[in-house]
Amino acid sequence: MDPSTRVAVHGHRGARALLPENTIAGFLCAIEAGVDFIELDVAVTVDDVLVVSHDPVLNRRVRRRPRGSRIIRELTFEQVRLCDCGSRRNRRFRRQVPVPGARIPALDEVFALADRGPFQFNVELKSFPLKPWLAPAPERLASLLLGAIERHALAPRVLVQSFDIRVLRAMSRLAPHIRLSVLDELGARNFVSLARRAGTRIVGPYHRLVTERRVASAHKAGVQVVCWTANQPRDWARLIRAGVDAIITDDPGGLITYLEAAGLRPPQTYPQTGS
Repeated sequence: MDPSTRVAVHGHRGARALLPENTIAGFLCAIEAGVDFIELDVAVTVDDVLVVSHDPVLNRRVRRRPRGSRIIRELTFEQVRLCDCGSRRNRRFRRQVPVPGARIPALDEVFALADRGPFQFNVELKSFPLKPWLAPAPERLASLLLGAIERHALAPRVLVQSFDIRVLRAMSRLAPHIRLSVLDELGARNFVSLARRAGTRIVGPYHRLVTERRVASAHKAGVQVVCWTANQPRDWARLIRAGVDAIITDDPGGLITYLEAAGLRPPQTYPQTGS
Protein backbone atom coordinates (compact mmCIF):
# COMPACT_ATOMS: atom_id res chain seq x y z
CA MET A 1 0.00 0.00 0.00
CA ASP A 2 1.24 3.47 -0.87
CA PRO A 3 1.54 5.34 2.51
CA SER A 4 0.54 8.58 0.80
CA THR A 5 -2.97 7.15 0.21
CA ARG A 6 -3.52 6.11 3.82
CA VAL A 7 -6.72 7.45 5.36
CA ALA A 8 -6.03 8.64 8.89
CA VAL A 9 -8.49 7.74 11.65
CA HIS A 10 -9.52 10.31 14.28
CA GLY A 11 -11.37 9.01 17.34
CA HIS A 12 -14.21 11.50 17.85
CA ARG A 13 -14.34 12.61 21.49
CA GLY A 14 -12.35 9.44 22.12
CA ALA A 15 -14.48 6.46 21.12
CA ARG A 16 -17.99 7.76 21.74
CA ALA A 17 -19.72 4.73 20.23
CA LEU A 18 -18.29 2.61 23.05
CA LEU A 19 -17.51 4.83 26.05
CA PRO A 20 -18.63 8.24 27.36
CA GLU A 21 -17.35 11.13 25.30
CA ASN A 22 -14.30 13.19 26.19
CA THR A 23 -13.31 10.96 29.11
CA ILE A 24 -9.93 9.45 29.88
CA ALA A 25 -11.46 5.99 29.49
CA GLY A 26 -12.76 6.90 26.05
CA PHE A 27 -9.43 8.30 24.92
CA LEU A 28 -7.58 5.19 26.13
CA CYS A 29 -10.06 3.03 24.21
CA ALA A 30 -9.32 4.97 21.02
CA ILE A 31 -5.58 4.82 21.59
CA GLU A 32 -5.70 1.08 22.14
CA ALA A 33 -7.72 0.67 18.94
CA GLY A 34 -4.79 2.24 17.08
CA VAL A 35 -6.12 5.67 16.08
CA ASP A 36 -3.91 8.18 14.35
CA PHE A 37 -5.51 11.04 16.31
CA ILE A 38 -7.72 11.41 19.34
CA GLU A 39 -10.17 14.22 18.70
CA LEU A 40 -11.31 16.33 21.65
CA ASP A 41 -13.02 19.60 22.50
CA VAL A 42 -11.77 22.32 24.82
CA ALA A 43 -13.69 24.73 27.05
CA VAL A 44 -12.29 27.12 29.68
CA THR A 45 -13.27 27.56 33.33
CA VAL A 46 -13.55 30.89 35.12
CA ASP A 47 -10.07 30.32 36.56
CA ASP A 48 -8.68 29.78 33.05
CA VAL A 49 -8.22 26.01 33.21
CA LEU A 50 -8.61 24.24 29.88
CA VAL A 51 -11.04 21.34 30.28
CA VAL A 52 -12.20 18.74 27.80
CA SER A 53 -15.88 19.24 26.99
CA HIS A 54 -17.80 19.45 23.74
CA ASP A 55 -20.44 21.79 25.12
CA PRO A 56 -19.75 25.10 26.89
CA VAL A 57 -22.82 24.36 29.00
CA LEU A 58 -22.94 21.14 31.02
CA ASN A 59 -25.20 18.73 29.16
CA ARG A 60 -27.82 17.12 31.42
CA ARG A 61 -28.34 14.24 29.00
CA VAL A 62 -24.84 12.85 29.46
CA ARG A 63 -23.73 14.33 32.79
CA ARG A 64 -24.78 14.47 36.41
CA ARG A 65 -23.88 17.78 38.01
CA PRO A 66 -24.36 19.67 41.26
CA ARG A 67 -26.83 22.53 41.43
CA GLY A 68 -25.73 25.93 40.22
CA SER A 69 -24.56 27.38 36.94
CA ARG A 70 -24.22 25.01 34.00
CA ILE A 71 -21.92 27.35 32.05
CA ILE A 72 -18.33 26.09 32.28
CA ARG A 73 -16.91 29.60 31.87
CA GLU A 74 -18.75 30.57 35.09
CA LEU A 75 -17.40 27.63 37.11
CA THR A 76 -14.03 26.97 38.70
CA PHE A 77 -12.09 23.87 37.74
CA GLU A 78 -12.89 22.30 41.10
CA GLN A 79 -16.60 22.90 40.53
CA VAL A 80 -16.43 21.35 37.06
CA ARG A 81 -14.71 18.31 38.55
CA LEU A 82 -17.78 17.63 40.71
CA CYS A 83 -19.69 16.71 37.57
CA ASP A 84 -20.05 12.99 36.80
CA CYS A 85 -19.72 12.59 33.04
CA GLY A 86 -19.59 8.80 32.86
CA SER A 87 -22.68 7.38 34.57
CA ARG A 88 -25.30 8.32 31.98
CA ARG A 89 -25.20 6.36 28.74
CA ASN A 90 -25.73 8.42 25.61
CA ARG A 91 -28.88 6.88 24.11
CA ARG A 92 -27.66 7.58 20.59
CA PHE A 93 -25.05 4.85 21.00
CA ARG A 94 -26.47 1.44 21.91
CA ARG A 95 -23.05 -0.11 22.53
CA GLN A 96 -21.84 2.66 24.81
CA VAL A 97 -20.89 1.39 28.28
CA PRO A 98 -21.12 3.83 31.22
CA VAL A 99 -18.06 4.63 33.31
CA PRO A 100 -19.56 5.72 36.66
CA GLY A 101 -17.62 8.44 38.39
CA ALA A 102 -15.65 9.58 35.34
CA ARG A 103 -14.81 13.26 35.62
CA ILE A 104 -14.33 16.01 33.06
CA PRO A 105 -10.57 15.95 32.48
CA ALA A 106 -8.26 18.91 32.29
CA LEU A 107 -6.53 19.19 28.94
CA ASP A 108 -3.24 18.62 30.76
CA GLU A 109 -4.51 15.16 31.79
CA VAL A 110 -5.28 14.23 28.21
CA PHE A 111 -1.95 15.56 26.93
CA ALA A 112 -0.28 13.41 29.61
CA LEU A 113 -1.48 10.34 27.65
CA ALA A 114 1.06 11.15 24.92
CA ASP A 115 3.42 8.37 25.99
CA ARG A 116 0.70 5.74 25.41
CA GLY A 117 1.47 5.52 21.70
CA PRO A 118 2.45 7.34 18.50
CA PHE A 119 -0.98 8.93 18.06
CA GLN A 120 -1.59 12.67 17.68
CA PHE A 121 -4.10 15.16 19.13
CA ASN A 122 -6.86 16.92 17.20
CA VAL A 123 -7.98 19.72 19.52
CA GLU A 124 -11.12 21.70 18.75
CA LEU A 125 -11.22 25.15 20.32
CA LYS A 126 -14.76 26.16 21.22
CA SER A 127 -15.48 29.84 20.56
CA PHE A 128 -18.83 31.57 20.08
CA PRO A 129 -18.83 34.95 18.31
CA LEU A 130 -22.53 35.51 19.06
CA LYS A 131 -22.21 34.38 22.70
CA PRO A 132 -18.84 35.76 23.85
CA TRP A 133 -19.56 35.05 27.53
CA LEU A 134 -19.14 31.32 26.88
CA ALA A 135 -15.41 31.45 26.11
CA PRO A 136 -12.37 33.72 26.42
CA ALA A 137 -11.52 36.14 23.64
CA PRO A 138 -9.88 34.39 20.67
CA GLU A 139 -6.40 35.68 21.49
CA ARG A 140 -6.65 34.52 25.10
CA LEU A 141 -8.08 31.16 24.09
CA ALA A 142 -5.25 30.55 21.62
CA SER A 143 -2.67 31.63 24.19
CA LEU A 144 -4.01 29.24 26.83
CA LEU A 145 -3.91 26.33 24.41
CA LEU A 146 -0.43 27.18 23.22
CA GLY A 147 0.76 27.23 26.83
CA ALA A 148 -0.57 23.69 27.35
CA ILE A 149 0.99 22.47 24.11
CA GLU A 150 4.36 23.90 25.10
CA ARG A 151 4.20 22.50 28.66
CA HIS A 152 3.93 19.03 27.20
CA ALA A 153 6.27 19.65 24.23
CA LEU A 154 3.59 18.41 21.84
CA ALA A 155 3.66 20.99 19.03
CA PRO A 156 4.54 18.43 16.31
CA ARG A 157 1.68 16.18 17.45
CA VAL A 158 -1.16 18.71 17.71
CA LEU A 159 -3.71 19.80 15.12
CA VAL A 160 -5.97 22.68 16.16
CA GLN A 161 -9.42 22.97 14.59
CA SER A 162 -12.24 25.46 15.03
CA PHE A 163 -15.34 26.85 13.37
CA ASP A 164 -14.26 30.32 14.51
CA ILE A 165 -11.78 31.76 12.04
CA ARG A 166 -10.74 34.41 14.58
CA VAL A 167 -9.32 31.70 16.83
CA LEU A 168 -7.39 30.10 13.98
CA ARG A 169 -5.89 33.44 12.98
CA ALA A 170 -4.93 34.15 16.59
CA MET A 171 -3.21 30.77 16.88
CA SER A 172 -1.42 31.35 13.58
CA ARG A 173 -0.04 34.66 14.84
CA LEU A 174 1.16 33.11 18.10
CA ALA A 175 2.48 29.83 16.69
CA PRO A 176 2.68 29.62 12.90
CA HIS A 177 4.22 26.14 13.21
CA ILE A 178 1.01 24.63 14.66
CA ARG A 179 -1.21 22.86 12.13
CA LEU A 180 -4.68 24.39 11.77
CA SER A 181 -7.97 23.17 10.33
CA VAL A 182 -11.09 25.22 9.64
CA LEU A 183 -14.36 23.40 10.32
CA ASP A 184 -17.46 23.73 8.15
CA GLU A 185 -21.00 22.42 8.54
CA LEU A 186 -22.88 24.74 6.16
CA GLY A 187 -21.03 24.19 2.89
CA ALA A 188 -21.29 27.87 2.02
CA ARG A 189 -17.85 27.94 0.40
CA ASN A 190 -15.75 25.51 -1.55
CA PHE A 191 -12.93 23.93 0.41
CA VAL A 192 -10.14 25.97 -1.16
CA SER A 193 -11.73 29.38 -0.63
CA LEU A 194 -12.63 28.47 2.94
CA ALA A 195 -9.06 27.41 3.71
CA ARG A 196 -7.68 30.60 2.17
CA ARG A 197 -10.06 32.75 4.18
CA ALA A 198 -9.07 31.00 7.40
CA GLY A 199 -5.36 30.84 6.56
CA THR A 200 -5.20 27.04 6.95
CA ARG A 201 -3.92 24.14 4.88
CA ILE A 202 -6.61 21.79 6.19
CA VAL A 203 -10.40 21.94 6.00
CA GLY A 204 -12.78 19.95 8.20
CA PRO A 205 -16.18 19.67 6.49
CA TYR A 206 -19.19 17.73 7.70
CA HIS A 207 -18.90 14.43 5.90
CA ARG A 208 -22.06 14.88 3.82
CA LEU A 209 -20.52 17.96 2.20
CA VAL A 210 -17.69 15.88 0.74
CA THR A 211 -17.56 15.07 -2.97
CA GLU A 212 -14.79 13.71 -5.14
CA ARG A 213 -14.68 16.95 -7.09
CA ARG A 214 -14.33 19.13 -3.99
CA VAL A 215 -11.60 16.92 -2.56
CA ALA A 216 -9.70 16.84 -5.85
CA SER A 217 -9.88 20.64 -6.06
CA ALA A 218 -8.61 20.94 -2.49
CA HIS A 219 -5.72 18.56 -3.10
CA LYS A 220 -4.75 20.41 -6.27
CA ALA A 221 -4.41 23.55 -4.13
CA GLY A 222 -2.42 21.73 -1.44
CA VAL A 223 -5.32 21.60 1.05
CA GLN A 224 -6.05 18.45 3.06
CA VAL A 225 -9.58 17.27 3.89
CA VAL A 226 -10.34 15.88 7.36
CA CYS A 227 -14.09 15.23 7.47
CA TRP A 228 -16.43 14.66 10.41
CA THR A 229 -18.27 12.62 11.82
CA ALA A 230 -18.92 9.44 9.81
CA ASN A 231 -19.93 6.24 11.60
CA GLN A 232 -21.37 3.92 8.94
CA PRO A 233 -19.49 1.67 6.48
CA ARG A 234 -21.47 3.09 3.55
CA ASP A 235 -20.22 6.57 4.44
CA TRP A 236 -16.67 5.37 5.01
CA ALA A 237 -16.70 3.79 1.54
CA ARG A 238 -17.99 6.99 -0.07
CA LEU A 239 -15.40 9.15 1.69
CA ILE A 240 -12.57 6.81 0.77
CA ARG A 241 -13.65 6.94 -2.88
CA ALA A 242 -13.71 10.73 -2.64
CA GLY A 243 -10.08 10.68 -1.53
CA VAL A 244 -10.31 12.32 1.90
CA ASP A 245 -7.15 12.47 3.99
CA ALA A 246 -8.82 11.55 7.29
CA ILE A 247 -12.15 10.55 8.79
CA ILE A 248 -13.33 11.58 12.24
CA THR A 249 -15.57 8.87 13.68
CA ASP A 250 -17.29 7.83 16.90
CA ASP A 251 -16.30 4.23 16.12
CA PRO A 252 -12.56 4.35 15.47
CA GLY A 253 -12.04 0.65 16.09
CA GLY A 254 -14.74 -0.18 13.57
CA LEU A 255 -13.25 2.13 10.94
CA ILE A 256 -9.76 0.71 11.47
CA THR A 257 -11.10 -2.83 11.05
CA TYR A 258 -12.93 -1.73 7.89
CA LEU A 259 -9.77 -0.18 6.42
CA GLU A 260 -7.68 -3.23 7.27
CA ALA A 261 -10.21 -5.57 5.65
CA ALA A 262 -10.18 -3.43 2.51
CA GLY A 263 -6.38 -3.52 2.37
CA LEU A 264 -6.21 0.22 2.98
CA ARG A 265 -4.40 0.09 6.29
CA PRO A 266 -1.62 -2.19 7.53
CA PRO A 267 -2.17 -4.19 10.74
CA GLN A 268 -1.08 -2.67 14.03
CA THR A 269 2.70 -2.45 14.29
CA TYR A 270 3.12 -1.01 17.78
CA PRO A 271 2.28 -2.57 21.16
CA GLN A 272 -1.15 -2.05 22.66
CA THR A 273 -1.23 0.20 25.68
CA GLY A 274 -2.36 -0.73 29.16
CA SER A 275 -5.17 0.91 31.04
